[in-house]
Amino acid sequence: MRGVLRVPRIHRASASDWAQLVRFCVVGASGYVVNLLVYVALLNGIGLHYIESAIGAFCVAWLNNFALNRHWTFRQGGQSAMSQGLRYLAVSLVSLGINLVLLHGLVVAGMPELPAQAVAILLVTPVAFLLNRRWAFR
Repeated sequence: MRGVLRVPRIHRASASDWAQLVRFCVVGASGYVVNLLVYVALLNGIGLHYIESAIGAFCVAWLNNFALNRHWTFRQGGQSAMSQGLRYLAVSLVSLGINLVLLHGLVVAGMPELPAQAVAILLVTPVAFLLNRRWAFR
């Protein structure tokens, strides 16, 4: 676990490391859009509470991101989809927990719910990338 938490040395990153980060960001951007669209649909369309809406949006975006990260970003076919899926789910749940804490804090501080969710997702992204790269899809 020590290697998972160590701070990366950017000057040692290879071109393939940077390409992988770009692919992760593209997948993340698609998940971001999916998350926000589902969040708005659940929040405004169905009338769910903002926390429930965030959890529902997370579930849909998780499926999108797992499929794209497994087959495109990290290109890891060696491990079973179940093994990677469980690790990815663990990372995603940690990320969701951090997201919900940030979301709640931002809403309580007076930020509107949609911008608060957008900011919370952006703040969680670096943690998710490192944990996924170093553990879920290693």
